[in-house]
Amino acid sequence: MCGIFGLASVTPLEDQQILLQQRDTLAHRGPDAAGSWLSADRQVFLGHRRLAILDLSELASQPMLDQSKNFVIIFNGEIYNYKELRQELIALGSQFRSQSDTEVVLQAYRHWGADCVGRFNGMFALAIYDMARHEIFLARDRAGEKPLFYSNIAGGFSFASELKALMLQPGFVRDIDPQALDCYLTFGFVPGDMCILKSARKLPAAHAMLYRRSDGICRVWRYWSPPDAIVADSVDEEALMHEFEQILQDSVKKQLVADVPVGILLSGGLDSSLVTAMAVRNSSRVKTFNVRFPGYAAYDETKHARLVAEYFGTEHIELEAGDTTPDLLPILAAQYDEPVSDSSMIPTFLVCQMVRQHCTVALGGDGGDELFGGYPAYCNFSRMQELIGWVPSSIRRLFSNFCEKFLPVGLKGRQWFMAADTDFAREVPKALLQFEPAARNRLLSASNFHAGSAERIWRERTVHNDDLIERYTRTDFSNYMAEDILVKVDRASMLNSIELRAPFLDYRMIEFAYGKLPSSLKANSQQKKIFLKRVAKRLLPEKLDIQRKQGFSIPLQQWLQKPEWNTAITDVLLASDCIFNRSEIKKLLRGPYPGIANGERLLAMTIFELWRKNYAVKLSM
Repeated sequence: MCGIFGLASVTPLEDQQILLQQRDTLAHRGPDAAGSWLSADRQVFLGHRRLAILDLSELASQPMLDQSKNFVIIFNGEIYNYKELRQELIALGSQFRSQSDTEVVLQAYRHWGADCVGRFNGMFALAIYDMARHEIFLARDRAGEKPLFYSNIAGGFSFASELKALMLQPGFVRDIDPQALDCYLTFGFVPGDMCILKSARKLPAAHAMLYRRSDGICRVWRYWSPPDAIVADSVDEEALMHEFEQILQDSVKKQLVADVPVGILLSGGLDSSLVTAMAVRNSSRVKTFNVRFPGYAAYDETKHARLVAEYFGTEHIELEAGDTTPDLLPILAAQYDEPVSDSSMIPTFLVCQMVRQHCTVALGGDGGDELFGGYPAYCNFSRMQELIGWVPSSIRRLFSNFCEKFLPVGLKGRQWFMAADTDFAREVPKALLQFEPAARNRLLSASNFHAGSAERIWRERTVHNDDLIERYTRTDFSNYMAEDILVKVDRASMLNSIELRAPFLDYRMIEFAYGKLPSSLKANSQQKKIFLKRVAKRLLPEKLDIQRKQGFSIPLQQWLQKPEWNTAITDVLLASDCIFNRSEIKKLLRGPYPGIANGERLLAMTIFELWRKNYAVKLSM
């Protein structure tokens, strides 16, 4: 795992010191080595920070040139099928100097051009410069596990694993994009190719890009999409279970390959337990890790993880997190340099910090909920459709508007009441939105801010499907998972220089879940993860409670009642230079009253303000 940075300038690059500084803002992503390359005309710079995982020798260092000296690559990620691709390329005449997957990617591009990305099974963000054509090719993996920001402004084209590297670019303007801010306050993340700053964009998941130095044009295209949903009255469930096992087993086998210590993050939940079950099939010695937060029994799943570890005979290590203090917030705000509002970033960071003391690579269960219908919202939305779907939309809209206007923000159930106006045939509910348009306008009333673009963008990004479970899970896969979950995991793990892998996000598993498994086996109004629970009955210990509520969460509301947390939040949000309306903040700070919880909203604004001040970002509408 690594950090990459590159710049193509319209004039020769005289000051390399600033380029090295930009590269080294990513040192946490690659503490093992640093490399750089400058083109003969001194107009293209490529920088790399290395976290050595495969082939720890100097032969695998980056930037890496091919033997013809015409192509040079910087690469962040892992290609899990690199051994098979290597043999295929050798048969085509390629010669290799290293045992790295980076060289396989480089040779694959030489032979197959941009089409090579369709052959990769892995997580990646990569850039390859073609010296003869004066073109830079960039691509991201199908799910969006590895990030890639870019900026095409006067003076040149630049790109990086994290936004902080681009912010150091001379001439880069740190102004907030109002539409992106609207999305952040609505969803807790900035979706798609948008960026929180006007001067930058993100290359979306499953997309590639070609930048031509001759005219400065960027061409972006999607190279992969999830398959169409299966339409079938009945399926062979036994055959589906067999295929699922085969895919997961092979995915885990491939992802266990590394030249450094590897472990499994075992929460005791369904997904990580299934990954553990497959790991012991592929290795005689499997290390599993579980982290608990003492003093909060409702969030402690230690006993479930221990049960799974004992059943499979893993070398199980239980880690205990100390007291969590608000001192973490400025650290996380600086690392999540495009802010994300998700309180689980705190335990994710702490888990990575502790597990890094024992291994450099860890496998987890990310992706299982989106692929197999694991979120409670899927059941709730199905139940809502059954209960009120027959009510005329005009009446539901009146009810929704009444709840938005008269029920206090943070009241339990308010968001679901407001979602009563959902068009069940085409939409997904607005039940998880942080702030509705009127609330967003009140929060930024002094900034000439006008909310509303987020709802339009959400409609555009909602995946169209007649089946509501398919529509909801696919929309979450492209939005919530890609822009929240995977961003959280990437930044938290990279800040601790540990590589987290997700066997469920093997593209074969994604295509299985969306192309072969009917929604009736994912979720309905009564159950979630129907198929995975049936698989679990065959593979996991009988005593494991697979029906319990699971989730990686923290007691945020309880923390906010502690003086140090309350002070940390209020010091930020009631500061004289805070961009948010003070009277609205005070309303959210009142309490907590029974049935009202605004912890996530307060955290979202706190993280945003800490980020804005850390990077000296301006809000100019």
